[in-house]
Amino acid sequence: MTRRTILNTAAAATALAASRPTKDDISLAAWSINRSFFGAHRWKNLDLPRLAREQFNITGLEFVNQFFENPMMSYLNQLKKNGDSYGVRFVLIMIDGEGDMSAVDKKERAQAAIAHRKWVDIAHYLGCHSIRCNMGGPRQNWKQDTDLVSRAAESFHNLLGYAQQSDLNIIVENHGGASSDPDVVVKLVKAVDNPNFGTLPDFGNFNPGDDNAKGISVKAAWAADGTHPGWDLEKIIRICQESGYHGFWGIESSFARTAQNQSADQIWENELKGVQLTKAVLERAVLKKERS
Repeated sequence: MTRRTILNTAAAATALAASRPTKDDISLAAWSINRSFFGAHRWKNLDLPRLAREQFNITGLEFVNQFFENPMMSYLNQLKKNGDSYGVRFVLIMIDGEGDMSAVDKKERAQAAIAHRKWVDIAHYLGCHSIRCNMGGPRQNWKQDTDLVSRAAESFHNLLGYAQQSDLNIIVENHGGASSDPDVVVKLVKAVDNPNFGTLPDFGNFNPGDDNAKGISVKAAWAADGTHPGWDLEKIIRICQESGYHGFWGIESSFARTAQNQSADQIWENELKGVQLTKAVLERAVLKKERS
């Protein structure tokens, strides 16, 4: 199976056609500026709407659950207010650290599905269309794990049942291990067989993709000279477009990450450059805007 074949898989395409966004736009994945959050403590989650608008003029935002300081109602109300103030739409929340959805132990994977429920509620309240979960499972030798897909499908059925009233999408990303195996991801999507279940293909990992994509994580790893030697961004974008994807293209970028001993200001400047370079590619390839 080639990447193009996977991206053009027709499973559930008809059922998804009505629910898929028809307009392309750019969103900022908060992970693009994670180093200045964790290391330099330069900003807080509540600052993201302002940063998206003022620093990048981007009107879509993809949160990371690790960045939420204390998501009580007052906090969420302030976050919504900040989004409204800067005209920024909240797209999705990326969820990590909430358990293994493919755990061999039934109680463990059931608890993982339950642990994700609070993020369904938070995402729904904020107006997001999805939460991104991790499939979990083995990092090696997953082809010998004959029950992997059925275990994961059980967990996601559980979570989707909870999310049904919110009409929220549950999506998985290729995050290494079994989740970066196209065969496994396609089997999982077919096994779950729910129009609110889909994928978030990530350019930086082996990209499974298929017609169930409900978002695109535009991973970019820019070199210090402004080139992008790792992979052809525009080529992969074209593959996604040819598969019929429309919606938010989430920037998840880095710039000159191999540089050592960077100051907090240098880290922040590099994160800004990485986002700006990736945005320029998306404006040219997706939005058909030529930069002056």
